[in-house]
Amino acid sequence: MRSSALSLPVSGRTAPAPALPTRLRPADLLRLTDESADGVLAGKFDHLLPADGIWPVEERWATRLVTDDEVDIWLISWTPGKSTELHDHAGSLGALTVLSGALTEFRWDGTQLRQRTLSAGDQAAFPIGWVHDVERAHEPAGLGDPTLSVHAYSPPLTAMSYYEVTDRGTLRRTHTVLTDQPEGDN
Repeated sequence: MRSSALSLPVSGRTAPAPALPTRLRPADLLRLTDESADGVLAGKFDHLLPADGIWPVEERWATRLVTDDEVDIWLISWTPGKSTELHDHAGSLGALTVLSGALTEFRWDGTQLRQRTLSAGDQAAFPIGWVHDVERAHEPAGLGDPTLSVHAYSPPLTAMSYYEVTDRGTLRRTHTVLTDQPEGDN
């Protein structure tokens, strides 16, 4: 039987798993987004919310809830018709928890884009190399409540690469930007 890539024998020993750029794991980030979402709902971060209580309707809005050397945690308000564009988070792991509304994610699976909808209470984690596009899910006319989600990145974001799907059905990087903003500036 062949060994997996994570346990290839090396001189009679098992090679360690590849090192990640953070001690935090996806499960840790899911817990942090869940705890931060609870904090938002409990009013812990009210001082960071729009002062007039009106959520932006033209552009995505975000505020950093927590930051340190290991993790950035953000609250994002999503607007209809605005997507993040197909991107990755460079050398950062990530996770999210949807607080209200729903998000649609289009994820590159290596051969095509797969779609899923994440509704209030749903969570998702993404490893390094995860390429996706996120947008507010379409909703029936007349629903004006904000779509909110909490995102965690570890280590904190420093860069993001953007991609396009080619006519041959492959993924091509179009550009990379240095950033400390969640889910891109586009």
